[in-house]
Amino acid sequence: MSDYRTTDDSRPRTAGATTTYRVGGVGSAHCQGVVTRVVGAVEGVTGVEVEIGTGLVTVTTAAEPDAALDALVAEAVDEAGYDFAGRVAA
Repeated sequence: MSDYRTTDDSRPRTAGATTTYRVGGVGSAHCQGVVTRVVGAVEGVTGVEVEIGTGLVTVTTAAEPDAALDALVAEAVDEAGYDFAGRVAA
């Protein structure tokens, strides 16, 4: 019997809830890196994906996102010099 895998176990896995925010001013790889770093440093955030140009920031957390998380993400984004525009409707 052959041994086979149905998934790629080498990829990092980040389980949890996701929320997408819009952030203004993310127009380059540099901006993408800054926003990824500052949002990734927010307590409870386990993953961040930032799209250049659209400013869509998808945040993964272990717990369900709430208003407190929104406020922490907004503060981090604002302090980094970008414009936090809030959650994007699902």
